[in-house]
Amino acid sequence: MNAERHYPDCTEIVPLNHPANCTLTVPGSRSIANRALILGALTEPGVVTELRNVPDCDDVRTMVEALRELGFQLAEDPEQASIHVGRAAHSSSRIPARTAQLLLGDSGTCMRFLTAMVCLGRGEYELDGSPRLRQRPMGGLLDALRQFGVNIRSVNDDGFPPIQVHGGDSIFSEPKSTPWTPGKVHVEGRESSQFLSALLMVAPLAQSSIELQLDGPLVSEPYVRMTIDVMRSFGVLVGTDGSSFWVDAPSTYDGGVYEIEPDATSAGYFFAAAAIDGGRITILDLHRDRPQGDLRFVDLLQEMGCRVDWCDAGLTVHGRPLHGIDADMNDISDCVPTLAAVACFADGPTTIRNVAHIRRKESDRIAAVASELRKIGAEVEEFPDGLQITPRPLHGARIDTHNDHRIAMSMALIGLEVPGIIIENPGCVAKTYPAFWDDLDKLWN
Repeated sequence: MNAERHYPDCTEIVPLNHPANCTLTVPGSRSIANRALILGALTEPGVVTELRNVPDCDDVRTMVEALRELGFQLAEDPEQASIHVGRAAHSSSRIPARTAQLLLGDSGTCMRFLTAMVCLGRGEYELDGSPRLRQRPMGGLLDALRQFGVNIRSVNDDGFPPIQVHGGDSIFSEPKSTPWTPGKVHVEGRESSQFLSALLMVAPLAQSSIELQLDGPLVSEPYVRMTIDVMRSFGVLVGTDGSSFWVDAPSTYDGGVYEIEPDATSAGYFFAAAAIDGGRITILDLHRDRPQGDLRFVDLLQEMGCRVDWCDAGLTVHGRPLHGIDADMNDISDCVPTLAAVACFADGPTTIRNVAHIRRKESDRIAAVASELRKIGAEVEEFPDGLQITPRPLHGARIDTHNDHRIAMSMALIGLEVPGIIIENPGCVAKTYPAFWDDLDKLWN
């Protein structure tokens, strides 16, 4: 991947002196990229998958390095933003390495996906990360994997990382003389959709077909649809009635060329910028029929008063006078800080609800958003599962990003209209969008 960027300790946002009017591209989706990297690694020995438009961000770098540590072969072409991934033709195990200690930084996606993936191996694996990652729940995934016979444990017996996996006598073991028939496996979906996505991606490599049954509601449901869509592109179909999911096994993933589409969540910051400053911003190559649930963010902007235009080239948002709305954001919870920033410029209060699970993201995002918006003068009422923002006259302040990329990028948008917004630790955007500040600068051109 490209050389690391260097960021200042803080950056002050200069207000725009005119409405934005520009056309931009955004990086590929890191959520899709990490799914495609997993599936590309799980193709048959000697099969190579080429991934194109791979975003150069910390989450993807973490996945690439972890797959290398597990013995997979990856060749990167930074100039073409592409990665070739596979395992050696002579590889006799789905996980080439028999032992590995994976250090995954802040990446919850890597922790959940790789925990399920290493259960396909024959050795011993430990997965760990930053202090914040050690606060990200894993219990629901561990419980489901144990139903498959996997020998897996939380080192501290608390349902959080570090996680230890001992490859052996499970439905994923190879070879095995007595097939496992676990029947229906129950999966908890209230804390993270990544539990279900992780299980779906390894399910085709089991000894027999699998049914996964959701226990209770599923948060961030579009990310599961994204997983199913990527699996389909790699030649494996998933059946579902919404609460149960069926995967035929054993099946194999196909290689080939896979193009990663632009990231809808990253695009949302620029659509929010148009809403805040009354400008017009187009993001190229975004299309309504794709599986990224965060495209629904523009529907909320439209409900607040913006004009939204879809065309073959991409998606355009035109800023208009804004009014407050009541928004259930359970399915697009990564966009909560972005909508909260827009809400500060509406006529009337905006309520965001049904997002209790974002308290266990890179930060407690409900508390962090409330804290930082209050610093600049907004009236914020915090609930267990959301918040209400009532616009008030705003002023500048130093913004604590809580080492959370989404807090940094969302709060920066307020500085487009309000002088004196200073973002501390702007480098935290490298987790998903290292070039964010460069792209934000294009609004002044």
